[in-house]
Amino acid sequence: MRTALVFALTTLAALPLLATDYQWNLPKGFPKPYVPADNPMSEGKAELGRYLFYDTRLSVNGKSSCATCHKHELAFTDGRAVGLGTTGESHTRGSMSLANVAWSASLTWGNPEMKSLEEQALLPMFGEHPVELGLKEGVYFSKLGSDAKYRELFASAFPDQSEAERVTTANITRAIASFERSIVSARSPYDRYHYGGEDKAVSDAAKRGEILFFNQHLSCFRCHGGFNFTDATVSERNPGRAIEFHNTALYKTYEAPNTGIAEFTKKPEDAGKFKAPTLRNIALTAPYMHDGSIPTLEAVLDHYSAGGRAHENPNKDPLVGGFTLTPQERADLVEFLKSLTDEALIHDQRFSDPWH
Repeated sequence: MRTALVFALTTLAALPLLATDYQWNLPKGFPKPYVPADNPMSEGKAELGRYLFYDTRLSVNGKSSCATCHKHELAFTDGRAVGLGTTGESHTRGSMSLANVAWSASLTWGNPEMKSLEEQALLPMFGEHPVELGLKEGVYFSKLGSDAKYRELFASAFPDQSEAERVTTANITRAIASFERSIVSARSPYDRYHYGGEDKAVSDAAKRGEILFFNQHLSCFRCHGGFNFTDATVSERNPGRAIEFHNTALYKTYEAPNTGIAEFTKKPEDAGKFKAPTLRNIALTAPYMHDGSIPTLEAVLDHYSAGGRAHENPNKDPLVGGFTLTPQERADLVEFLKSLTDEALIHDQRFSDPWH
């Protein structure tokens, strides 16, 4: 297993740079995302990645694809408390949204070193603890290389390589990463109101909720700020930005395998610290928290207004101090969070299943 991952990563680094024809067409307020120099964006790679993302042949039993845990209609989450692998093995954490993942400084709930989409794609493909897609290195190549559509797509994505060189793990992960980077969510009512000049795009309740969200007393914005509503954001201008992980006092103690970044830092004070996910499309991505233990947005507000449910946790983030909301304020805040839902994203055919 480790040999396969190392080989794939080494191959990634060795491939030549490719010309890019990609146009981001980003809305106001969105910086250009960081893209690694050895995998520049191209329309051909993103389209190949879309086909691979939805292809169940990239699982050991032909039952699952990347889209099994990252469903288009749920802003690329799966609606489960924790993920479920193709062999039926339950995972320990929930599937994170891929919307705007191009700006994500860390790609999992609790691994501060997992920053590359190309590297991350290897884990669901080949990982064994837990099994996700359950692939073995090289076994699936013949399925793809013999497919006429894939021969066309690989040629478009990697025109500088010979046909014999194209169907590799390195190219597959590069294409999937390119597709994932292309998933931009920026057409919510919030965006249309603030950047599109649509005064009626959001309700009066959502406008009041926004004021509450950015209120110092609640401090929601301190962990969920910026254009992507998370403090775990990088861009082309600032690719190496350090990010924070947070203990929100969900539990008194955090047992393995859900110890947060402490699994990697080995520091006791990091136990229970997890990434603050984006709040974009948050109304679509229930249940919430790393383990899906909070079912609704209203219950999330209850958790934070109480200052967490494990007050005695010594590592609790000081920002989780609790607050009081009237019933109207609570409803307004929920309406604001719902205004971050991008209906255009979940109906955009550029991100849909090309096999159906």
